[in-house]
Amino acid sequence: MNLFSPLTLGELELPNRLVMAPLTRVRSGVEGVPGPLVVEHYRQRATLGLIVTEGTYPSHVGQGFPGQPGLVTPEQIEGWTNVATAVHAAGGRLVAQVMHAGRVTHPATNGGREVVAPSAIAIAGETHSYDGKHAYPVPRALRADQLPAVIAEFVQASRNAIAAGLDGVEIHSANGYLLHEFLSPASNQRTDAFGGSPENRARFVIDVVTAVAEAIGAGRVGIRISPEHNIQDALEPDAADVTATYGALADALAPLGLAYLSILHKEPAGELVQGLRARFGGPVMVNSGFGGITTRAEAMAVIADDLADAVVVGRAAIANPDLVRRWLNDLPQNTPDPLTFYGAGAEGYTDYPALQH
Repeated sequence: MNLFSPLTLGELELPNRLVMAPLTRVRSGVEGVPGPLVVEHYRQRATLGLIVTEGTYPSHVGQGFPGQPGLVTPEQIEGWTNVATAVHAAGGRLVAQVMHAGRVTHPATNGGREVVAPSAIAIAGETHSYDGKHAYPVPRALRADQLPAVIAEFVQASRNAIAAGLDGVEIHSANGYLLHEFLSPASNQRTDAFGGSPENRARFVIDVVTAVAEAIGAGRVGIRISPEHNIQDALEPDAADVTATYGALADALAPLGLAYLSILHKEPAGELVQGLRARFGGPVMVNSGFGGITTRAEAMAVIADDLADAVVVGRAAIANPDLVRRWLNDLPQNTPDPLTFYGAGAEGYTDYPALQH
């Protein structure tokens, strides 16, 4: 077994264990419709074992960024159909990351809609919107009787992804967005059944994933988490609480038979990640490169040392559409340009060259 050997993730058959990370690229315009540029970007990277799309909103309320794609309108679904068709024609596999931004947005971004979260606590700092920078607003705390409607949005977006021809979905429960906001004791200060104890804070995430798995089949559903990442004020400073919260989550998800658990953490070999892997019991992917670029040697070592079943890479996949070939043969790589990660055009998106011979 190595980085380039096949892997089965639920209903997904991967030719290798290199997974493209969900990477916000904001190239889908005001209407959130993936166009020809997005189609080409994903098509170019079809040799990766699995492509996880950038975070895609399940409702207009959940849109976090200008230019972010959605899985809501017929036009958005048609756009993703074009992406899936192109990726499949090139031999690839593609899952949609379903991401509700929660409080990480502003009415100037989500069409003037109210911003919602587990608790009425604002993020410190500013966000970019269609009309410039704004301080993050104080969100409205979702009532318990409103949570089923949010779950229904995740379910419908996941159904839409399958209808568009994608191979599955990844539920985004990381990086400070809505589901992660429920997990973090800093952003979730509720006193009902969805707040307080680690088990209660994990409850809403469990309910979302369970409902999506029932709707489209557990073998087509993954989930991404980022314990201790401490980003966007979803702070998790207490190691014992982290272990209890994410342990409760892993224990509840284990019987569902999900396709995979994807863990973003700087220490894949550490006790937390390996403990969660054991408790989850199914395929686990790790992504250690948020603070730095994951190297070929690091990725190969993860599999060789049996720290995970697959490795998720971001910036290397941005800059090298043929990353699998380059890493398999230890060939030179393009260097990613952070100045073009976000933008509207082809530069830094579809113009990184593949090797010609």
